[in-house]
Formats: sequence, C-alpha cells, structure tokens
Amino acid sequence: MDTSIQGRIVDRLRRQGRSKVFTPKDFLDIGSRESVDQALSRLAKTETLQRLGRGLYYYPRINKRLGIVVPPDVDEIAGALARQTGSRIAPSGATAANRLGLSTQVPAKAVYLTDGRSRQVRVGNLVIVVKHVAPKELPIGNRTSATVLQAMRYLGKDAVDSTVISRIRKTLSPRNQSQLLQDARYTTDWIADAVRQIAGHPQAEVASHG
Repeated sequence: MDTSIQGRIVDRLRRQGRSKVFTPKDFLDIGSRESVDQALSRLAKTETLQRLGRGLYYYPRINKRLGIVVPPDVDEIAGALARQTGSRIAPSGATAANRLGLSTQVPAKAVYLTDGRSRQVRVGNLVIVVKHVAPKELPIGNRTSATVLQAMRYLGKDAVDSTVISRIRKTLSPRNQSQLLQDARYTTDWIADAVRQIAGHPQAEVASHG
C-alpha cells in the first residue's frame, strides 16, 4: 500500500467507491490541511478527481457505454457541504419531493436548508442553494427521514394518499422505514399516521402533536 498522503487518499477513494464527493476535511486524519490540499490538487490535475468548486472534489463515475463522466448526485454535494461547515442540512420541500419522484416539477435550483451559513454553489449547469434557517425548522432525524418528512409537508395532507405512501415505501429499505418511524415521533398527527402506513405499522405508537 502506498504510505504517502496522496496514496492513502487514493486508497480511501477506492474503498468508498466512485460517485462520492469529498472535502479536505474528510482526510485530515491522514495529514495536515496543507498536505491534504496539495495532494487533492495533484489528484485533480491528473483527473483522478474532479474539482467541483472551492474545497469540493468528486471521485467521478464513468458511463462506459458513452465514455462520459456521470455528474455527481446533488445529495452527495449537499452532504459534503454540510461536512465542510460542520452543519446539519436537509432538502427543502420541493427538492425533497422531486428527489423521491413524487413531483414532476423540476425545481430550477436544488434548495437545501441548513443551520449553518447560507451559500450558493454552481456545479456545471446545476445550482445548489443552501439556505440558513433556525435549527428548529430543520426536520429531526437522518437525511433519508428528513427528505421524506419534508416532501410530505410540501405535498400536504390531501395529496399524501395511498399511491404516494406506496411510492415512498418502495424507495425505503426496511431499515430506513424503521428509522423513519422513530424520527416521526415529534411531527404532526397526519404525517405520523402516513409514516406508520409507510413502515407497515398502522397501529404503532408514534408520539406526535397536531
């Protein structure tokens, strides 16, 4: 194994797999900030990594049939931005609904909410807006749960019918369904009811408020 900082970074990239977005902070256990920055810069010059913006790097996946780089997933970029600033982040309602395939309306910008600072990042033709909100406005739970809860809030009670519930259920693993049930404890009654149906536990106890 290559014991240089650059070599150790490459080893980690390969272990985690392609399509991931990284920041220098993800490698500070390997070396100093200066040495990590230099290693990432060299890897970008050799096109092992793509530099997406200041402090953002993408380990690209190649479409072998077309021979082109597959763009990074917007959630991957958002997650890297959150790690970069040590903040929480969750998709806005419209972005969440689109991510889950519950809305055919494609937002002009991918909007994420954060308890960190507001910023805007452009990656190719994609614009990601990170908007500061009060911590209490961010949904509780992991990012998958937050995406589902934000999407349901955006769609509204009348729109979250059996078809929507079925679609959401199909996108979630049993583990994520179970986690969603836990994370919905403090949401509104109608969302908690829908979550119980998504998780296949219509009678489960979920502490909620109206």
